[in-house]
Amino acid sequence: MRARLNGAPANATSGSMDMLNTSDADRADDPERALLLRYVQGDAAATRLLTVQLTPRIFGHAFRMLGNAAEAEDVTQDALMRLWKIAPDWRDGEAKVTTWLYRVTANLCTDRLRKRGRGVPLEDIAEPADPSESAEARLQRAAREDALQEALNTLPDRQRQAVVLRHIDGLANPEIATILDVGVEAVESLTARGKRALAKLLGARRDALGYDDDKT
Repeated sequence: MRARLNGAPANATSGSMDMLNTSDADRADDPERALLLRYVQGDAAATRLLTVQLTPRIFGHAFRMLGNAAEAEDVTQDALMRLWKIAPDWRDGEAKVTTWLYRVTANLCTDRLRKRGRGVPLEDIAEPADPSESAEARLQRAAREDALQEALNTLPDRQRQAVVLRHIDGLANPEIATILDVGVEAVESLTARGKRALAKLLGARRDALGYDDDKT
């Protein structure tokens, strides 16, 4: 990702925030909230740490939703800028910082998908190669990533969001429900249908993608 993703306002306006009364237990449950408070107080180190922690997670989610690294960078930048803007008014008792940020990211991705349609050129999907991999392993990993992204792109947007949040980002169903503004049962239904669709699409390509070779 380009360096611009690390950018954040140099200073934030300090003010009276409900976060000042956050208990140690609350901070342990939501460590990003404590860093956000320090950012508001003008702590540059906290700003850098919060950016380093959040950027890969938000970029990864946006990339899986959009299938395009440049667009994912734009969404990540936009989402983080919205976080910096809202930080001085953050209230204790709100959703976790990461939950709020995932929800903003999901909405930004949905807006872009609606504007450009859902087709994603596979040649736009790329991730940095691991220099320790052999050429054969690198080609196989790239084929698997392309196949997964291609399959994800066929899912309805809400199913894709739920599957990515649950099985790639590793979030729990209650948090996903908050992000998508639906009930937990709806999340379970979306992820189950999405997984079945992916299994059907990818199952027919197991041999070509070398998954059976992994068992030997």
